[in-house]
Amino acid sequence: MNNGSQPKQEDSLLQRPLRDVGIVGYGAYLPRYRLPAEEVSRVWTGGQGGTPIQEKSVPGLDEDVVTMSIEAARNALARAQIDPTKIRAVWVGSESHPYAVKPTSTIVAEAIGAAPHTLAADWEFACKAGSEAMQAAIGFVGSGMANFALSIGMDTAQGRPGDALEYTAAAGGAAYLIGPGEQSLAIFEATYSFVTDTPDFWRRAHETYPSHGDRFTGEPAYFRHVVSAAERMLEELGAEPSDFQHAVFHQPNVKFPSRAAKMLGFQDEQIKVGLLAGRVGNVYAGSSLLGLSAVLDIAKPGDRIFMISYGSGAGSDAIVMRVTDQIVDRQNRAPKTEDYISRRSEIDYAVYSRFRGKLQTK
Repeated sequence: MNNGSQPKQEDSLLQRPLRDVGIVGYGAYLPRYRLPAEEVSRVWTGGQGGTPIQEKSVPGLDEDVVTMSIEAARNALARAQIDPTKIRAVWVGSESHPYAVKPTSTIVAEAIGAAPHTLAADWEFACKAGSEAMQAAIGFVGSGMANFALSIGMDTAQGRPGDALEYTAAAGGAAYLIGPGEQSLAIFEATYSFVTDTPDFWRRAHETYPSHGDRFTGEPAYFRHVVSAAERMLEELGAEPSDFQHAVFHQPNVKFPSRAAKMLGFQDEQIKVGLLAGRVGNVYAGSSLLGLSAVLDIAKPGDRIFMISYGSGAGSDAIVMRVTDQIVDRQNRAPKTEDYISRRSEIDYAVYSRFRGKLQTK
């Protein structure tokens, strides 16, 4: 809302809803299986190469973006405690939807009891598909067209055998029920997006694995977009990094978000709660949203949170929110992100290959 101290809507590059909008409920989900990065190194480099993370989450044979989205959505509903028939949009962002032609979102809407009187759509923009679904929900609710919209970022990411991506391409994500500010545990202050045509990562139709531009994915891709979006957001808000208790960045690995945070002036203490890549890998469209769920699990009323996503192709969404008193009663209504991280079963490369369909038998 414009309180007189903020730039007028037409004079600002930031996006703000017409009424106060926030997070009414949130929920994370991670599969229990973990593949140690050392196991990938053992198979492909004889253990001689370095490992960018500790381990990554791997979906089981009966898990995909649909099943995991349903679990996360149910956690969000448990925290919100609203009737799912009041949800007027179910939007799932992912780059690993199980069907090429059939929406993930309709299955999720049916499973959680939101169908049939709702919008349903799948979103794509590489690793920021989840945050753009969140932005759309903010606009949908903020315009008054609906009171509740569900946005999800979820992936079962794939990496070519032996490729650097195989160390980090993981599975998991989070769901966010967006609703009126007076019912919210965190209220959105503003969003801002920065996009260019930067082909750092791609996969054409019928190709099994994505390709990437190696070092090109760093400076002109990740860092340019993340830093540019963050700097513009801070400038437009008239804010400093020290004004935030928590900052969450997209996490393709551990080094990139840590370096970006330092470039912008954020301290290690501000990013440590949401920095999960080293423990669960890069969950792609769910990366920044999963980091945010970890932060909300421990956030206190009055905390200010700075979140910035990144999607190859390329673009970043910066989102700023402030935690309300209502978070206290909702944090323990569903499993926390740390509960899913701690629930782990280690597997070797052979089991991982079977689970991920890397062995073609016909």
